[in-house]
Amino acid sequence: MGNDEEQSLSTQPHRRSVSVRVVGFVGGWIFKKLHGIGSAVTFVYSILSLIFRRPFQFNLLVRQLLLVGVNSLPVVLVSGIFTGMVLATQGYHQLKDLSAEGSVGRFVSVSVVKELGPMVTAFILAGRIGASITAELGTMKVTEQIDALEVMATSPIKYLVVPRFVACAIMLPLLTTFSIVFGIAGGYFTSVYILPFKMNGRFFLEQARTYIFISSVVVSLIKSSTFGMAIASVGCYKGFTISSAGGAEGVGKATTGSAVTSLIAILILDFVLNHVLYTIW
Repeated sequence: MGNDEEQSLSTQPHRRSVSVRVVGFVGGWIFKKLHGIGSAVTFVYSILSLIFRRPFQFNLLVRQLLLVGVNSLPVVLVSGIFTGMVLATQGYHQLKDLSAEGSVGRFVSVSVVKELGPMVTAFILAGRIGASITAELGTMKVTEQIDALEVMATSPIKYLVVPRFVACAIMLPLLTTFSIVFGIAGGYFTSVYILPFKMNGRFFLEQARTYIFISSVVVSLIKSSTFGMAIASVGCYKGFTISSAGGAEGVGKATTGSAVTSLIAILILDFVLNHVLYTIW
């Protein structure tokens, strides 16, 4: 009996130490995440406060518009075409069981305009532009080029971040428009020339015109611009927060984290904007 009491008393300090470690670990993790969220919010606020402040970097903005928009156009067009083709094929096989395969045009146009056009374009830009921004700014951070800008009394956020932020906010809706148009064209080609029932082309276009509403297009473009701002913000923040001692390994980890975080942010924003905008409209 005495031995059991002594053993239970001896294990109590060990249990307490384990509990303290667990609580300390969880508390430290939560504090780290909250600190990161606070830093990111402050970073975005700094970007928004500097957008309309002189001097305006038009030459840098034009360069970023070229990199973000024009250079991304081919991959956006290809993805848009095949998105429409997949939608037409899938819609035909799903609607055929309901004897409603004639509604493929409506299915393709509504899906591309409301959801897949903005989402697919944003995913592509998150992987292509977001990761590129993080790698570029991260390399500048590691090689202390950003510190050199601060020494020269130049705001790194104004000089490096604002042009990328504005370019993504402007170009993503334009790229989404091209993706929507080519998505409908891909669905048209598949429905008229590939699928077994060979839909009449004029009937397909009439369905697309009937079920594409201005409100849906406006919501889609608002979502696209928001996705662009999120991609630029995440990419720039990840690049700026790399430790100078991290080296090439730190740049690689930040680039991967940027792409993953951007995709998660796009999904969250898509849900919030769908709920808010369609409720307002």
